Amino acid sequence: STQSQLVQSEKMASLGELTAGIAHEIQNPLNFVNNFSDINSELIEELKIKNENLKIDDKEITDLLTDLSNNLEKINHHGKRADDIVKGMLQHSRISEGKEVPTDINALCDEYLRLSYHGLRAKDRTFNAEMKTEFDETMGKIKVVPQDIGRVILNIINNAFFLYVGKKRNNNIFHIYFFLIY
Repeated sequence: STQSQLVQSEKMASLGELTAGIAHEIQNPLNFVNNFSDINSELIEELKIKNENLKIDDKEITDLLTDLSNNLEKINHHGKRADDIVKGMLQHSRISEGKEVPTDINALCDEYLRLSYHGLRAKDRTFNAEMKTEFDETMGKIKVVPQDIGRVILNIINNAFFLYVGKKRNNNIFHIYFFLIY
């Protein structure tokens, strides 16, 4: 039994290292995309101002600038989402030091909800869910070991999603209620 637990523990440590390595490799090109997205957004705004100053009344140019701006807004939004996912992967792969720190539990729950959702979407592209959250904004920060609580939250949400996936999906609404009482 001890041998089996040691092997399992080693596998989990290796998986954590692999996850961290992949997340670090993804982080560099993602930073590039996000940084240039911000720069291009500024350039488009400059073009719009220049177009107004030149008093060019060309609907095609205006439409193109609007389309570029809208597309860039989507790139920026999804780049930030991907960045949050990568940060969650890095956080999840770190070995806990067992140190309690003041933690925004609402942000932690939201982060792990999204990490779980995107993890399942990566495995099953047909899976989709509309997520609605209601956090207690008065809660403030509480002292916890974020990695440990994060793993618990992730496992609970993963289990709920897997329960949903395992059941017949005939357009029924599936609710997950998760209460954290401190």
